[in-house]
Amino acid sequence: MAESVELPSRLAILPFRNKVLLPGAIIRIRCTSPTSVKLVEQELWQREEKGLIGILPVRDAAEIKPVGPTVSEGADSTNQNSKVQSGSSDSHKLDTKKQNDVHWHNRGVAARPLHLSRGVEKPSGRVTYTVVLEGLCRFSVQELSMRGIYHTARITSLEMTKTELEQVEQDPDFIMLSRQFKATAMELISVLELKQKTGGRTKVLLDNVPVHKLADIFVASFEISFEEQLSMLDLIDPKVRLSKATELVDRHLQSIRVAEKITQKVEGQLSKSQKEFLLRQQMRAIKEELGDNDDDEDDLAALERKMQSAGMPQNIWKHGHRELRRLKKMQPQQPGYNSSRVYLELLADLPWQKASEEIDLDLRAARKRLDSDHYGLVKVKQRIIEYLAVRKLKPDARGPVLCFVGPPGVGKTSLASSIAAALGRKFVRISLGGVKDEADIRGHRRTYVGSMPGRLIDGLKRVAVCNPVMLLDEVDKTGSDIRGDPASALLEVLDPEQNKSFNDHYLNVPFDLSKVVFVATANRLQPIPPPLRDRMEVIELPGYTPEEKLQIAMRHLIPRVLDQHGLSSEFLQIPEAMVKLVIQRYTREAGVRNLERNLAALARAAAVRVLEQEQVVPLNKGMQGLATPLVENRLADGTEVEMEVIPMGVNSRDISNTFRIASPFVVDETMLEKVLGPPRFDGREAAERVATPGVTVGLVWTAFGGEVQFVEATAMVGKGELHLTGQLGDVIKESAQIALTWVRARTTDLRLGATEGFNILEGRDVHIHFPAGAVPKDGPSAGVTLVTALVSLFSQQRVRSDTAMTGEMTLRGLVLPVGGVKDKVKFYIFLTFVNFLRQDK
Repeated sequence: MAESVELPSRLAILPFRNKVLLPGAIIRIRCTSPTSVKLVEQELWQREEKGLIGILPVRDAAEIKPVGPTVSEGADSTNQNSKVQSGSSDSHKLDTKKQNDVHWHNRGVAARPLHLSRGVEKPSGRVTYTVVLEGLCRFSVQELSMRGIYHTARITSLEMTKTELEQVEQDPDFIMLSRQFKATAMELISVLELKQKTGGRTKVLLDNVPVHKLADIFVASFEISFEEQLSMLDLIDPKVRLSKATELVDRHLQSIRVAEKITQKVEGQLSKSQKEFLLRQQMRAIKEELGDNDDDEDDLAALERKMQSAGMPQNIWKHGHRELRRLKKMQPQQPGYNSSRVYLELLADLPWQKASEEIDLDLRAARKRLDSDHYGLVKVKQRIIEYLAVRKLKPDARGPVLCFVGPPGVGKTSLASSIAAALGRKFVRISLGGVKDEADIRGHRRTYVGSMPGRLIDGLKRVAVCNPVMLLDEVDKTGSDIRGDPASALLEVLDPEQNKSFNDHYLNVPFDLSKVVFVATANRLQPIPPPLRDRMEVIELPGYTPEEKLQIAMRHLIPRVLDQHGLSSEFLQIPEAMVKLVIQRYTREAGVRNLERNLAALARAAAVRVLEQEQVVPLNKGMQGLATPLVENRLADGTEVEMEVIPMGVNSRDISNTFRIASPFVVDETMLEKVLGPPRFDGREAAERVATPGVTVGLVWTAFGGEVQFVEATAMVGKGELHLTGQLGDVIKESAQIALTWVRARTTDLRLGATEGFNILEGRDVHIHFPAGAVPKDGPSAGVTLVTALVSLFSQQRVRSDTAMTGEMTLRGLVLPVGGVKDKVKFYIFLTFVNFLRQDK
């Protein structure tokens, strides 16, 4: 570097945003903005002898207050009316939206190009230049102006003359600072020589370059803040600049030594299996060195306090505390940290000792609540009262697990809710429908990704008490596959001798479930495995009869439907006769869900009619009319309405009750057919279908209640064979063979043949069909129906249309006991198979 540089009076200025170029430093700038490209083309590229340009620091107005003087845009200059535009340098582009919010530093560095390259011109005409610049000397900006689209400045050199430098070099203070700087720099070079193998070239600079220039060169090679760079640029006095450089070099040396210490400490702790955690260990060592290793301390301390107050047993607390100590030694970024923390939070959230305070059990109040919530079900409610009575006499008694079995919509879930209300305990429902994985009951092991506790532990966490009433809903819908059998996992849950130490795989510590009152529900008993069925006391809830449905509708369903639709009995009335028609013509189910849906359809239709009617609202004198559609369309035929002011916050029912009409809507048959459509079920169906001999009406049982099943038999020319169709199972096929054999053996007794030994199948085949061929059918209870159909076919006598039958037939002609009678006879009267054909003989 030359000892002195002759600067022109004016330089083209290239802004350098948030960066500082110091004398002696070399930088590479990639110019992409139109301003910087224009400056490079005119000042450097088009000149044979490359001139000098000025590098001036630029920063945002929102930055920290500048160390030295600044030149803001719009400041006094020759071209004050020119709007200053910012350029870009080395990817430090000025945002055009903030052009009026930048400050130009008053001092910069003149630089000369060492290398200049031009990029390939893009189709858009855009050109990129890459310039390698060397800082030469400092200058001060006297005036900032524009030349085209880039800036120029009238400058004054801040470098000392040769005579002034010689005087400074003779100063004893400067000599002492020079020795101190060189010693610190040599120490830094020695350290870097071991790490980077570049100390030899740096020593050459240290011996050949003047000390006041070495200060800038060394500082430019460090990563220091923008403010410190500006401070170094503003230091003109060589002694002050050398003192500042010595301070920065010493600080950099100390940081390298601290980094080496941290590295040695980390490497000493690492094993071969821990190398992948190198960066995390370094971060940890840095925090220890700085005394700043308490980032997550507050959360972990809160978690520890929460675990202490959870009331865990002593052995579980030891296990959790050991896991917590392990967590404290881990970094948040380390694999396994989140899973360990979630596990400890689960331990802290579980209700180990917290229980619901049971109210003083009142059997009369419990019986009254059951009667108000459920109509009928006398035996079921009596069993629940007995269960509650035992609980009152012996609160810690290990009572049986009640299992309500019945079709959908008969009130199984609401019965469990009533038990919880009578006991004063919280209620939690666990749905087991479709569960095929044992882990849903026992939880996943924590070694698996995405592991979680079982549904039982999760349910206890949600209710936050250890003694809730837990409903195991749809216990018959569980399945089994390669992932295990949930029904087998429930054996431990429902066994009073085992559930006091239930072991969830995720929790991995025993949890006491003996205080939980378990109640199960199922639609069918057959799919439940016998060992699980043995753990429970089965209480069957048969389907409701039409009379019971009528009472349920009048007492419970209609008031609830009216309340849900913002209506009352003053708007809509549904007589008992219409409810009977809805039950008979539009619903065939064991429960009352479809009945409630049909009543809701009537309520919606009534709501529409109420709002569509034209109403006349009488107003008091001096009261202005209300232009509200609800009021204007309220009544028809001059009906009056009472009005009052309604405070904000009232519910919709209060609002609807405020408007009273003189005559409510009364549902009749016409409205039924208009809203619900034509009847889905007709009582004449059986009479029309059994008009031909060989057709009988049977009763079958399904998981959804009883159904009617027609059986059709016909004869044709053939070889005496029996044909069966209708997607039948093996049991029902055997019943058909037994029925045919029994009829053939009693041909004479039944007066189907004239002589003894007459073969009724001679020269003809018999075909028996069960309609609705797409529906699978099986079971033994079709024996009586099949015998009746064959006798009707061979005797050519019709069966009574008002008689339906069910029962298994033996080869000796005995009818075995029939199950599910109440379900099967919801729509037809059950008659014993004694004499079912009307004969004149």
